[in-house]
Amino acid sequence: MDCLEIEGGRKLCGQVRIQGSKNAVLPILSAALLNPGTTVLHDCPEIADVTAMGELLKGFGCQVKWEGNSLWIRAGIVKAGTGVAPGAENMRASVLLLGSLLARTGEAYLPYPGGCVIGKRPVDLHLLALRQLGAEIQEEEQGLRARCERPRGARIRLFYPSVGATENVLLLAVAAEGETVLENAAREPEIRELCRFLRAQGAEISGEGSPRIVIKGKDSGKKQFQDTEFRVMPDRIVAGTYLFLAAAVGGEVVLKNAPMEQLEAVEKVLASMGVSREKSGREGEMRIRSPGRPKGGLFVRTEPYPGFPTDLQSPLLAALSRAEGESLVEETVFEARFGAVRELQKMGARIEACGSRVRIRGGSLRGTELEASELRGGAALCIAAAAAEGKSRIRGKHYIERGYENIIRDLQALGVVIH
Repeated sequence: MDCLEIEGGRKLCGQVRIQGSKNAVLPILSAALLNPGTTVLHDCPEIADVTAMGELLKGFGCQVKWEGNSLWIRAGIVKAGTGVAPGAENMRASVLLLGSLLARTGEAYLPYPGGCVIGKRPVDLHLLALRQLGAEIQEEEQGLRARCERPRGARIRLFYPSVGATENVLLLAVAAEGETVLENAAREPEIRELCRFLRAQGAEISGEGSPRIVIKGKDSGKKQFQDTEFRVMPDRIVAGTYLFLAAAVGGEVVLKNAPMEQLEAVEKVLASMGVSREKSGREGEMRIRSPGRPKGGLFVRTEPYPGFPTDLQSPLLAALSRAEGESLVEETVFEARFGAVRELQKMGARIEACGSRVRIRGGSLRGTELEASELRGGAALCIAAAAAEGKSRIRGKHYIERGYENIIRDLQALGVVIH
């Protein structure tokens, strides 16, 4: 059944371990194509997007299998460029296969990427950057056809610090001849994680986490990438979701394996909301206490890292719908990411969107019939439903499963009545 039922109005009490990162593991799965041997990913999240990426890799000839929470990929023979990759059009991360396929086989054909409907999300930056590395790319009616027989290092400057474009440059540049210098690169933790993985494979990269990344390429025809066993970092967006759940609902919870050093912008917002956070002596463990009616009066703007993450904008809206006072949230990354607003209004939230901003006057919420239309908006509805009086039914569970390993298990562990 593609729905969730939540009985709201109960304080939280419990603990949960944060899963491996969705946004980190997807480009790493693409990077596994570079190595003709075996890649093992521990703490790999069992989410719909990972399953879909695994099917894409199988379509290119890879062997993919699960062993517990570890994913094994063997990319001995990779075939690309002549046929369509089934399912690629349904997920945004499929575009990350472009760089690794060109690096491994010299050719690629991919349908235009899909994913959540949260704005135009064009791939122009990806194509412009890959062309500077020597790729020839045709934009056909149904997809992208590309060739790159001999990638060459280049000096590239992105006019926007796109995470995906940065990742695609890294995936091709590691196999290019010569040095690549990428300016105005994305600084997100997921970029650092991809670089850490590529280094484990044998790549030479420096500068990740800053706007300038240097990649010393290797001729893939002479040197092979090596087998790699790697543990995926925890998911900062899942951790942030549960932090805003605690802020909205109230109670006391413990997050384990939480990457709090990556959530400084979120912690500042939580402090302004009056939410107590206490780090324990154990690495990655944090205790959160909230009265359940957080303080409002905030102005929050989404920005590239290290700013407030766009992926937590919708969960923040849900929490502020319960806050005291009026708040304003501005979205600067995606131009159409307010899908949750209409659903929150159904619950009685005093919230309205105008252009790139949302104004929220906090108050009480009531349970009702809701519909998720994208991943993070769906998570926001779970927060609102848990904070509301009465029962809510959320259709569109499959959107939430794209990024949350088992949200029923996790929310039950935190004290939410959900099934």
